[in-house]
Amino acid sequence: MTDEQVDKIYKIFLKYADTSSPQEALDDLQLMGQPSAMIKRIREKHEAETIRIRNLEEPPSVWRDGRLTWYLGPDMAKDKNWPAIRSAMERKGFGDANIASVDASSTKVVSLLDHPKQDGFRTRGLVVGFVQSGKTTNFTAVMAKAADRGYKLFIVLSGIHNTLRRQTQVRLAGDLVLANPGKWHEVTTDKQDFVPPGNPKAFFASKDQHLLLVVKKNAAVLRKLRTWLSSAGEYLDRCPTLIIDDEADQSTVATTKINPLLFDVMNKFPKVGYVGYTATPFANLLINPADETDFYPRDFIVNLPQPTGYHGTEVLFGRELLPGEDASMLDGGYDMIRSVPDNEIDELKPRSKKEAADFHPVMTHSLRRAVEWFWLATAARKARGGGNPHSTMLVHTTTDTLTHERFKDPLLDLRSRTLRDLAANSATLLGRLRTVWEKETTLVPAADFDETAVSFDALLVHLKDVVQGTKVVVDNYRSTDRLDYESGPVTAIAVGGNTLSRGLTLEGLVSSLFVRAVSAYDTLLQMGRWFGYRNHYGDLPRIWMTDELAQWFSHLATVEAEMRQDINRYMNPAVTPMNFAVRLRSHPKMSITAKAKMTSAVRATAAFGGQLVESRFFDVTPGGKDWLDSNARAARRLVKRAARNGIAAPSHPESALFTQVPYEDILTFLDAYSFHTRASEGGSGRLTEYIRRRVRDGSLGRWSIGVIGNSLANADTKRCDLGSGVDVRMVRRARLNYDSEGDFDGVADIKTLTSRRDEALDLDTDRPNSLTRKDLVALRRAQRPSEGLLLLYPIEPRSEPSTRNRVALAAPSEDVVMGVALVFPDPKGADSEVEYWSADLSKVVAVEEEDDWILEQDDE
Repeated sequence: MTDEQVDKIYKIFLKYADTSSPQEALDDLQLMGQPSAMIKRIREKHEAETIRIRNLEEPPSVWRDGRLTWYLGPDMAKDKNWPAIRSAMERKGFGDANIASVDASSTKVVSLLDHPKQDGFRTRGLVVGFVQSGKTTNFTAVMAKAADRGYKLFIVLSGIHNTLRRQTQVRLAGDLVLANPGKWHEVTTDKQDFVPPGNPKAFFASKDQHLLLVVKKNAAVLRKLRTWLSSAGEYLDRCPTLIIDDEADQSTVATTKINPLLFDVMNKFPKVGYVGYTATPFANLLINPADETDFYPRDFIVNLPQPTGYHGTEVLFGRELLPGEDASMLDGGYDMIRSVPDNEIDELKPRSKKEAADFHPVMTHSLRRAVEWFWLATAARKARGGGNPHSTMLVHTTTDTLTHERFKDPLLDLRSRTLRDLAANSATLLGRLRTVWEKETTLVPAADFDETAVSFDALLVHLKDVVQGTKVVVDNYRSTDRLDYESGPVTAIAVGGNTLSRGLTLEGLVSSLFVRAVSAYDTLLQMGRWFGYRNHYGDLPRIWMTDELAQWFSHLATVEAEMRQDINRYMNPAVTPMNFAVRLRSHPKMSITAKAKMTSAVRATAAFGGQLVESRFFDVTPGGKDWLDSNARAARRLVKRAARNGIAAPSHPESALFTQVPYEDILTFLDAYSFHTRASEGGSGRLTEYIRRRVRDGSLGRWSIGVIGNSLANADTKRCDLGSGVDVRMVRRARLNYDSEGDFDGVADIKTLTSRRDEALDLDTDRPNSLTRKDLVALRRAQRPSEGLLLLYPIEPRSEPSTRNRVALAAPSEDVVMGVALVFPDPKGADSEVEYWSADLSKVVAVEEEDDWILEQDDE
């Protein structure tokens, strides 16, 4: 049969798979008379496609091993909901790069859900975004694609405040419902949270409509929802449901009322997927994974890519270099933060609840500067033109609502005095404003953000109208005069507390005064309403806060980067959220999250302690030859130094071992050996820095160096002479076949390089082939607690496969492809000066998986 015939039948298979499971679609093809050889080709083609989807570079993720995706991406000719979302994004000016990113990342999330036609499923996943970065856009895209494939009921849990619930309802109604009005029914509206409609069975009986509910995480609301669902009876059995938990770290985790209710709601459905969305996943990552009633993301974790044009913590506050990073490649830390002196704090917020009743805020120097900058920047935006029509300033000092109200008078008084001075052309005012403008625009040049510089004289034309049009809006749970961006352009100074600190977008935010004392990572990050998109005014945002708060935000930028790097390191399909726990860096003055949410957390080993780091990716394009040959030369030099400086030890056939090799030889090798850039866990710089730090602490001063060859009696691979008497048969490592559609990018992924027997090369054991990962870590801690192991794998450049879903490595080198693995001992004490916390996986029942290279390659 030809490839064209297979492609034709595969298209028929996909149509069947859209309305049934992949296995049922194969059964249908068999009933249609397709021969078994064709069925086999279709199965293999689909498996290759599912692997390709699982290994999309954007966004990187971890997932449960063995979960083959069913969703291969949107069908623009047939789908209704995703094309409408895409068109809306184009109209809103998202740009091709951001639209492509949303498309890829939402496809990734949907591919990790279960097929809606399966008999039963209960998926739990987590999507990690950035504060104010467009998470709503992503989960709207996920909902659209899931709806196009058969999911029927969509429940969006939208925070705890009415303002955020209403904002989310309006967004989803505009993007999903209005685009396909006959295909959707809104059970909730922008005016009303969930009120149980009569006859729920009628809602679920309809086959043609999707149901949308946007509900607060409120106990009374969730009880009504639970009761209403209970009365739907057997109709829920045929209702594939997707629950999107927006702000999943809020109320979902460690709450005695909300958490059990959410679990009850989810339990009503035989077929349900739960996906939490948050930019601050600290609490979600510390949940007890062994508790079936909680919402630990046991099935997958996805990192959303940072969108183009997004201003996050790094841009505003900078961060520390992570191990192995080049300082010249680290952007961010623009000069946009202005200091509020400690002696002003008591004039901006009450010191205690007791003092709040008699507290009256003062127009301090910092507050006046922040307001005047707001007016200058808003006038400059009008002179520049384009971008968001709204302009907002944030004043956030306390949660006390009476204090919020008392900010009104000093702010309105400053507006009156400024208007009077502008009308009189006050030389004092204009001189001060001109000086401020010229200084600030020098500190943060417009050209750095590809913006056009605006002169003071140009903005002065608009300044009076801006000041005159400024509203002072108190937005808290008691206020009635709330922020409203739907009735036309807004210029407002918003004073508030919790309602302005999570989820709600402050449109056109350009100036902020923030001095509220908060010491939990997630709470503090969520209060950063200044994060987001600043089209046509990226140079203008300024934030007034204390120096300590600025340092805390810089620390949080480091925590975020390290957390995402941790997730990126574990892209190997053998690693899942149930056997890998993301580590979170601690701080001496801040807590990671609320104490109640950390009851199951444990101190975690930092960096590489107890871990295996191996080269998995290789450049097999013609241009990769020099890179491969350079790595081979580095390996030969290492063997020469090991033979000279170490001690030759007995080893297995077709292998070599040297012990007591000084760490300097390892560092010299790592400086010369280049891991592929896709191997985020194996950057030489990070490894080198880690080893140096451990050496300073009295460990990793000595190493074992092993060379692993092909020891099979009937092996026919070529030999590799590494010098110093080390001559072994090469091993075979074929690459995974992800390119069924011919889109191979030249980066070969061999998935697994090292066996457990290899990791025990320098250990004394009579059962190297039966050791588990836990056994290996314990054995190394007992026998070589302060020594590392570096393994060299001479790989045959051709490396023909012996199993399906593998193809020849076909590397361009005429010599050898050199694989490298490093095994680090698990330190007895701290592995770093930094303390880390993670979820406790010790109570999770682990299922050991066979090393797939043993099954697929048979070369050891």
